[in-house]
Amino acid sequence: MEINQIFTLAAKEFRDRIRNRWVLAVALVFTVFSLVITYLGGAQQGQIGLKSIELTITSLVSLVIYLIPLIALLLGFDAIVGERERGSLDLLLSFPITRTEFLLGKYLGLAGALTLSTVAGFSLVAALLYQQFQWAGLFHYLGFMISSVLLGLAFLSLAIFMSVIARERTRASGLAIALWFFFVLVFDLLLLGALVGTGGSYGGDIFAYLLLLNPTDVFRILNVFSMDDVRTLYGLSSIVPPALAKPWLMGSVMFAWIVVPLALARWRFNS
Repeated sequence: MEINQIFTLAAKEFRDRIRNRWVLAVALVFTVFSLVITYLGGAQQGQIGLKSIELTITSLVSLVIYLIPLIALLLGFDAIVGERERGSLDLLLSFPITRTEFLLGKYLGLAGALTLSTVAGFSLVAALLYQQFQWAGLFHYLGFMISSVLLGLAFLSLAIFMSVIARERTRASGLAIALWFFFVLVFDLLLLGALVGTGGSYGGDIFAYLLLLNPTDVFRILNVFSMDDVRTLYGLSSIVPPALAKPWLMGSVMFAWIVVPLALARWRFNS
Protein backbone atom coordinates (compact mmCIF):
# COMPACT_ATOMS: atom_id res chain seq x y z
CA MET A 1 0.00 0.00 0.00
CA GLU A 2 1.50 3.29 -1.15
CA ILE A 3 0.98 6.15 1.30
CA ASN A 4 1.74 8.73 -1.39
CA GLN A 5 -1.09 7.39 -3.54
CA ILE A 6 -3.53 7.68 -0.66
CA PHE A 7 -2.57 11.25 0.22
CA THR A 8 -2.59 12.33 -3.44
CA LEU A 9 -6.17 11.12 -3.85
CA ALA A 10 -7.13 12.57 -0.45
CA ALA A 11 -5.71 15.96 -1.41
CA LYS A 12 -7.66 15.91 -4.68
CA GLU A 13 -10.90 15.04 -2.88
CA PHE A 14 -10.27 17.75 -0.30
CA ARG A 15 -9.56 20.37 -2.97
CA ASP A 16 -12.76 19.43 -4.78
CA ARG A 17 -14.78 20.09 -1.62
CA ILE A 18 -13.00 23.40 -1.08
CA ARG A 19 -13.54 24.39 -4.70
CA ASN A 20 -17.30 23.82 -4.64
CA ARG A 21 -17.52 25.82 -1.38
CA TRP A 22 -18.96 22.88 0.53
CA VAL A 23 -16.66 23.52 3.51
CA LEU A 24 -17.60 27.21 3.62
CA ALA A 25 -21.33 26.45 3.53
CA VAL A 26 -21.17 23.89 6.34
CA ALA A 27 -18.90 26.13 8.44
CA LEU A 28 -21.37 29.00 8.11
CA VAL A 29 -24.23 26.71 9.16
CA PHE A 30 -22.30 25.55 12.23
CA THR A 31 -21.31 29.11 13.11
CA VAL A 32 -24.83 30.52 12.93
CA PHE A 33 -26.49 27.66 14.80
CA SER A 34 -23.77 27.43 17.45
CA LEU A 35 -23.94 31.16 18.19
CA VAL A 36 -27.73 31.16 18.44
CA ILE A 37 -27.84 28.07 20.64
CA THR A 38 -24.96 29.29 22.81
CA TYR A 39 -26.78 32.52 23.64
CA LEU A 40 -30.30 31.12 23.83
CA GLY A 41 -29.64 27.57 25.03
CA GLY A 42 -30.08 28.49 28.68
CA ALA A 43 -33.42 30.22 28.20
CA GLN A 44 -35.24 27.33 29.89
CA GLN A 45 -33.18 28.00 33.01
CA GLY A 46 -33.90 31.73 32.72
CA GLN A 47 -30.40 32.52 31.48
CA ILE A 48 -29.34 34.08 28.19
CA GLY A 49 -25.76 34.47 27.05
CA LEU A 50 -22.49 32.86 28.12
CA LYS A 51 -23.11 31.88 31.73
CA SER A 52 -21.00 28.73 32.10
CA ILE A 53 -18.98 26.35 29.96
CA GLU A 54 -21.11 23.41 31.14
CA LEU A 55 -24.34 25.08 30.04
CA THR A 56 -22.78 26.01 26.70
CA ILE A 57 -21.70 22.43 25.99
CA THR A 58 -25.08 21.09 27.10
CA SER A 59 -26.82 23.44 24.69
CA LEU A 60 -24.57 22.50 21.78
CA VAL A 61 -24.74 18.72 22.29
CA SER A 62 -28.19 18.45 20.71
CA LEU A 63 -27.08 20.57 17.74
CA VAL A 64 -24.15 18.27 17.08
CA ILE A 65 -26.19 15.08 17.47
CA TYR A 66 -28.78 16.20 14.94
CA LEU A 67 -26.62 18.07 12.44
CA ILE A 68 -23.16 16.50 12.20
CA PRO A 69 -24.32 12.90 11.52
CA LEU A 70 -26.66 14.13 8.80
CA ILE A 71 -23.94 16.22 7.13
CA ALA A 72 -21.41 13.36 7.35
CA LEU A 73 -23.86 10.88 5.81
CA LEU A 74 -24.81 13.26 3.01
CA LEU A 75 -21.15 13.95 2.37
CA GLY A 76 -20.05 10.34 2.00
CA PHE A 77 -23.01 8.30 0.77
CA ASP A 78 -22.04 8.64 -2.92
CA ALA A 79 -18.26 8.54 -2.51
CA ILE A 80 -17.98 5.10 -4.13
CA VAL A 81 -21.35 4.38 -5.71
CA GLY A 82 -21.33 7.81 -7.34
CA GLU A 83 -18.01 7.07 -9.04
CA ARG A 84 -19.41 3.71 -10.12
CA GLU A 85 -22.55 5.23 -11.66
CA ARG A 86 -20.56 7.90 -13.48
CA GLY A 87 -18.32 5.20 -14.93
CA SER A 88 -15.17 6.78 -13.48
CA LEU A 89 -14.49 4.04 -10.92
CA ASP A 90 -13.19 1.51 -13.45
CA LEU A 91 -11.09 4.22 -15.08
CA LEU A 92 -9.53 5.27 -11.77
CA LEU A 93 -8.82 1.67 -10.79
CA SER A 94 -7.09 1.09 -14.13
CA PHE A 95 -4.29 3.33 -12.87
CA PRO A 96 -1.61 1.89 -10.55
CA ILE A 97 -3.76 2.29 -7.45
CA THR A 98 -5.30 -0.45 -5.33
CA ARG A 99 -8.89 -0.51 -4.14
CA THR A 100 -7.72 -0.01 -0.55
CA GLU A 101 -5.68 3.05 -1.51
CA PHE A 102 -8.64 4.46 -3.42
CA LEU A 103 -11.03 3.89 -0.52
CA LEU A 104 -8.70 5.37 2.09
CA GLY A 105 -7.87 8.34 -0.13
CA LYS A 106 -11.55 9.10 -0.60
CA TYR A 107 -12.23 8.78 3.12
CA LEU A 108 -9.30 10.93 4.24
CA GLY A 109 -10.17 13.69 1.78
CA LEU A 110 -13.79 13.79 2.91
CA ALA A 111 -12.71 13.52 6.55
CA GLY A 112 -10.41 16.52 6.12
CA ALA A 113 -13.21 18.60 4.63
CA LEU A 114 -15.64 17.58 7.38
CA THR A 115 -13.09 18.26 10.12
CA LEU A 116 -12.20 21.69 8.74
CA SER A 117 -15.84 22.75 8.45
CA THR A 118 -16.65 21.51 11.97
CA VAL A 119 -13.67 23.20 13.63
CA ALA A 120 -14.20 26.42 11.68
CA GLY A 121 -17.89 26.47 12.57
CA PHE A 122 -17.25 26.16 16.30
CA SER A 123 -14.19 28.43 16.42
CA LEU A 124 -16.12 31.66 16.93
CA VAL A 125 -17.83 30.25 20.02
CA ALA A 126 -14.40 29.11 21.25
CA ALA A 127 -13.08 32.65 20.86
CA LEU A 128 -16.03 34.03 22.85
CA LEU A 129 -15.50 31.46 25.58
CA TYR A 130 -11.81 32.30 25.78
CA GLN A 131 -12.64 36.00 26.08
CA GLN A 132 -14.93 35.34 29.04
CA PHE A 133 -13.46 32.27 30.79
CA GLN A 134 -9.84 32.27 29.58
CA TRP A 135 -8.06 28.91 29.10
CA ALA A 136 -9.96 27.25 31.95
CA GLY A 137 -13.17 27.58 29.98
CA LEU A 138 -11.64 26.25 26.78
CA PHE A 139 -10.45 22.93 28.22
CA HIS A 140 -13.82 21.17 28.13
CA TYR A 141 -14.91 23.01 24.99
CA LEU A 142 -11.88 21.80 23.06
CA GLY A 143 -12.73 18.28 24.18
CA PHE A 144 -16.26 18.89 22.93
CA MET A 145 -14.93 20.02 19.54
CA ILE A 146 -12.67 16.96 19.24
CA SER A 147 -15.51 14.61 20.13
CA SER A 148 -17.73 16.39 17.57
CA VAL A 149 -15.13 15.71 14.90
CA LEU A 150 -14.93 12.05 15.98
CA LEU A 151 -18.71 11.73 15.77
CA GLY A 152 -18.64 13.11 12.24
CA LEU A 153 -15.85 10.71 11.25
CA ALA A 154 -17.82 7.77 12.68
CA PHE A 155 -20.86 8.59 10.56
CA LEU A 156 -18.63 9.26 7.57
CA SER A 157 -17.28 5.71 7.96
CA LEU A 158 -20.86 4.42 8.02
CA ALA A 159 -21.63 6.47 4.89
CA ILE A 160 -18.61 5.03 3.07
CA PHE A 161 -19.74 1.53 3.99
CA MET A 162 -23.23 2.25 2.68
CA SER A 163 -21.70 3.65 -0.51
CA VAL A 164 -19.70 0.47 -1.03
CA ILE A 165 -22.55 -1.99 -0.54
CA ALA A 166 -25.20 0.00 -2.44
CA ARG A 167 -25.68 -0.71 -6.13
CA GLU A 168 -27.31 2.61 -6.96
CA ARG A 169 -26.85 6.17 -5.75
CA THR A 170 -30.53 6.53 -4.86
CA ARG A 171 -30.37 3.40 -2.72
CA ALA A 172 -27.24 4.70 -0.98
CA SER A 173 -28.98 7.98 -0.17
CA GLY A 174 -31.98 6.08 1.21
CA LEU A 175 -29.71 3.97 3.41
CA ALA A 176 -27.94 7.10 4.65
CA ILE A 177 -31.20 8.78 5.66
CA ALA A 178 -32.42 5.54 7.27
CA LEU A 179 -29.21 5.36 9.31
CA TRP A 180 -29.69 8.92 10.48
CA PHE A 181 -33.27 8.25 11.56
CA PHE A 182 -32.30 5.05 13.34
CA PHE A 183 -29.32 6.31 15.31
CA VAL A 184 -30.56 9.85 16.00
CA LEU A 185 -34.30 9.34 16.52
CA VAL A 186 -35.31 5.68 16.80
CA PHE A 187 -32.58 3.89 18.75
CA ASP A 188 -33.11 5.62 22.09
CA LEU A 189 -36.89 5.38 21.75
CA LEU A 190 -36.62 1.63 21.29
CA LEU A 191 -34.46 1.28 24.38
CA LEU A 192 -36.73 3.48 26.47
CA GLY A 193 -39.80 1.65 25.17
CA ALA A 194 -38.32 -1.70 26.09
CA LEU A 195 -37.31 -0.43 29.51
CA VAL A 196 -40.72 1.10 30.23
CA GLY A 197 -42.63 -1.81 28.72
CA THR A 198 -40.93 -4.29 31.04
CA GLY A 199 -41.34 -2.02 34.04
CA GLY A 200 -37.58 -1.85 34.42
CA SER A 201 -37.43 -5.52 35.41
CA TYR A 202 -35.37 -6.46 32.35
CA GLY A 203 -32.43 -4.68 30.85
CA GLY A 204 -32.00 -2.07 33.55
CA ASP A 205 -28.49 -3.16 34.40
CA ILE A 206 -27.29 -3.30 30.82
CA PHE A 207 -29.15 -0.21 29.60
CA ALA A 208 -26.09 2.01 29.83
CA TYR A 209 -23.97 -0.50 27.94
CA LEU A 210 -26.53 -0.80 25.16
CA LEU A 211 -26.06 2.93 24.59
CA LEU A 212 -22.56 2.13 23.32
CA LEU A 213 -24.19 0.56 20.24
CA ASN A 214 -25.10 4.08 19.10
CA PRO A 215 -22.30 6.58 18.29
CA THR A 216 -24.58 9.52 19.11
CA ASP A 217 -25.11 8.13 22.60
CA VAL A 218 -21.36 7.61 22.98
CA PHE A 219 -20.94 11.28 22.10
CA ARG A 220 -23.63 12.24 24.60
CA ILE A 221 -21.99 10.21 27.36
CA LEU A 222 -18.62 11.71 26.52
CA ASN A 223 -19.85 15.30 26.78
CA VAL A 224 -22.79 15.14 29.20
CA PHE A 225 -22.14 12.37 31.67
CA SER A 226 -18.38 12.81 31.99
CA MET A 227 -18.82 16.13 33.82
CA ASP A 228 -20.56 16.06 37.20
CA ASP A 229 -22.17 19.49 36.83
CA VAL A 230 -23.64 18.64 33.44
CA ARG A 231 -24.89 15.25 34.64
CA THR A 232 -26.74 16.97 37.46
CA LEU A 233 -28.14 19.56 35.08
CA TYR A 234 -29.57 16.83 32.84
CA GLY A 235 -31.02 15.03 35.85
CA LEU A 236 -30.00 11.65 34.41
CA SER A 237 -26.92 10.90 36.47
CA SER A 238 -28.26 7.48 37.49
CA ILE A 239 -28.48 6.19 33.90
CA VAL A 240 -24.75 5.99 33.17
CA PRO A 241 -22.50 4.60 35.92
CA PRO A 242 -19.42 6.72 36.69
CA ALA A 243 -17.15 3.82 35.71
CA LEU A 244 -18.52 4.01 32.17
CA ALA A 245 -18.39 7.80 31.84
CA LYS A 246 -14.63 7.94 31.37
CA PRO A 247 -13.38 10.17 28.54
CA TRP A 248 -10.64 7.75 27.51
CA LEU A 249 -13.08 4.83 27.45
CA MET A 250 -15.73 6.67 25.43
CA GLY A 251 -13.02 8.00 23.13
CA SER A 252 -11.89 4.43 22.48
CA VAL A 253 -15.47 3.36 21.70
CA MET A 254 -15.87 6.29 19.32
CA PHE A 255 -12.61 5.35 17.63
CA ALA A 256 -13.97 1.83 17.17
CA TRP A 257 -17.06 3.31 15.49
CA ILE A 258 -14.69 4.98 13.02
CA VAL A 259 -12.46 1.98 12.33
CA VAL A 260 -14.92 -0.92 12.19
CA PRO A 261 -17.29 0.39 9.46
CA LEU A 262 -14.28 1.53 7.43
CA ALA A 263 -12.68 -1.91 7.77
CA LEU A 264 -15.94 -3.55 6.68
CA ALA A 265 -16.12 -1.17 3.70
CA ARG A 266 -12.53 -2.10 2.76
CA TRP A 267 -13.31 -5.80 2.99
CA ARG A 268 -16.47 -5.50 0.90
CA PHE A 269 -14.85 -3.20 -1.66
CA ASN A 270 -11.92 -5.55 -2.18
CA SER A 271 -14.16 -8.58 -2.50
